[in-house]
Amino acid sequence: MKLEQSFMPSIDQLADQYLSSQNTVNTNKQDAESFSEILSKKQDAAGTPEVPKFSKHAVNRLSDRSIALTQSQLDRLTEGKLRAEAKGINESLVLVDDLAFIVNIRNNTVVTAMDSTLSNESVYTNIDGAVIA
Repeated sequence: MKLEQSFMPSIDQLADQYLSSQNTVNTNKQDAESFSEILSKKQDAAGTPEVPKFSKHAVNRLSDRSIALTQSQLDRLTEGKLRAEAKGINESLVLVDDLAFIVNIRNNTVVTAMDSTLSNESVYTNIDGAVIA
């Protein structure tokens, strides 16, 4: 019985196969570490709620009305936004102390802001929910 030469791989061919399989294993380990790092960063980011952005209009209103937010008020605004989001509200009035904010929940954006004690009207339109934070 005679074996053909193509049936028997050479030592060089076996070495190449072995080395290429080792590279694949190492690449997979590197990918797994990279993935776990990315996952960890995403989980860390998800742990801290995102502070709402302020539209240009809202920033102008805050400036025009000399309203300065404290960190506590900003935290409560963020909490109010999260509570509105949990209830399925799209456009929310969020009341923080004497301040009123209209927040677009989907865009995570404060659309306008006002000091409710200085406002002549207590009517808020184009909202589908309100949160007292």
